[in-house]
Amino acid sequence: MTERIRGKVAQVLNTREIAINKGSTDGVDIGMYFDVMDPKEQNIIDPDTGEVLGSLERPRIRLKIIHVQDNLAVASTYISKHINLGGDVFINPALGLGPFARALMPPNWVTKYETLQKTGKTPNDLDEEDRAIKTGDPVVQVLEIDEPEHDNTNEN
Repeated sequence: MTERIRGKVAQVLNTREIAINKGSTDGVDIGMYFDVMDPKEQNIIDPDTGEVLGSLERPRIRLKIIHVQDNLAVASTYISKHINLGGDVFINPALGLGPFARALMPPNWVTKYETLQKTGKTPNDLDEEDRAIKTGDPVVQVLEIDEPEHDNTNEN
């Protein structure tokens, strides 16, 4: 079995991208996937003996490598949703259109990408402890990908 590449978040670049401390010299290539892991591993304790049976690593978010240099790589969120904001988003309320007329308006579809943030603020506006993904969080290469890049759910 191939050994997974393990590294750490070197810097949060923006709401969708991070830099990791592994690059082409470590075997990282564009298109690879990495999970940012919860830095707190959960030890599973045997209730009878008190012995640690093992630890669980919990992924927080999956990212795709979009840029590689010798000693670093940039990973970005890639999962998107197509959301219908509705036909009446840009209609002037002064026109007095009722719900039936608004329902006849064409849909207004937008693509929203998954982000790294916990709140509506950008990472630069947040203190380090308020970020969902932090510098130093572990990252682990994903060897098998089983999730779609797009979620075509209809959200209003």
